[in-house]
Amino acid sequence: MILAIDTGGGAHASVAALDRAGQLTETHLYAPDGHSSQLFDAITALLDRAGMKLDEVECFAAASGPGSFTGVRVALSAAKGLAATLDRPMVAVSTLRALAWFGSAPLRAVIADGRRGDIFGAVYGSAAREPVLPECVTRLDAFLAALPAGAERITAGDAVPVPAPVLTVPPQHLSRAVAHLAREEFLAGRAVDPATVDANYIRSSDAELRWTDRG
Repeated sequence: MILAIDTGGGAHASVAALDRAGQLTETHLYAPDGHSSQLFDAITALLDRAGMKLDEVECFAAASGPGSFTGVRVALSAAKGLAATLDRPMVAVSTLRALAWFGSAPLRAVIADGRRGDIFGAVYGSAAREPVLPECVTRLDAFLAALPAGAERITAGDAVPVPAPVLTVPPQHLSRAVAHLAREEFLAGRAVDPATVDANYIRSSDAELRWTDRG
């Protein structure tokens, strides 16, 4: 079984459990002030609803960003801590790759809010494995201008004004994509030691940028 966590979507977060038969159980969290205080209770309730125990989890997974810096760290820290405690492997899934999982076209252009007027973007193929165009932070108009013809546009929520046609993925559903992609990695033998996992920030945090500006 895979247990997947996503807390990088601001006030929205989700947890999903995916068993070997492909049965998915998921739950949505909404906490404008952060998810740390309610996350482990949500995991316990989710496993109870799925009729599973924590020690039955074979691999832990987390959305690794890009996204809210604090939010990304919450999911990664929780998954890493649980994996280390239970001596299980872990898979970190790019948030942009998770968005691409929801698409249906041969080319899937994923777009997420990068703040400061920027977007995070990438183009993935139909299998949502490696990006066809690498993950980047840029302006929306520049990204759209560089898209290959026929690329399906996919975004999370409505934070970015992407022109239609666009597939909008509710942010509370992202953990289901993380779970499915992590199971693929786990079954292929590509899950890793949780101690080696890090966040996929793409760019420096606000705190790091302020420190650099002072230098």
